[in-house]
Amino acid sequence: MQANKYPFAQELITDIQGNIRKVVIDFQDYLRLLEALEDEGLILAMKEVENETPLNLDAALAELEK
Repeated sequence: MQANKYPFAQELITDIQGNIRKVVIDFQDYLRLLEALEDEGLILAMKEVENETPLNLDAALAELEK
C-alpha cells in the first residue's frame, strides 16, 4: 500500500503480509476528521426529525415523562 493513496496519512503501519494496521496522521487533520464526523451525525439527526412537529417546552416535558 502506498501512503499517497491516503491523503491524511503521514505513515502507514503494516503487518507482515502488508495489510495496513495503523495510520499516523497529523493531530490537526485528526481534529478536522472528528469535526466532519460530528457534522455528518448532526445532519443525519436533523434529517431524521425534519418532518416532525416541534413541541413547546411543556409538551416536550410531558413527552419525556411518558
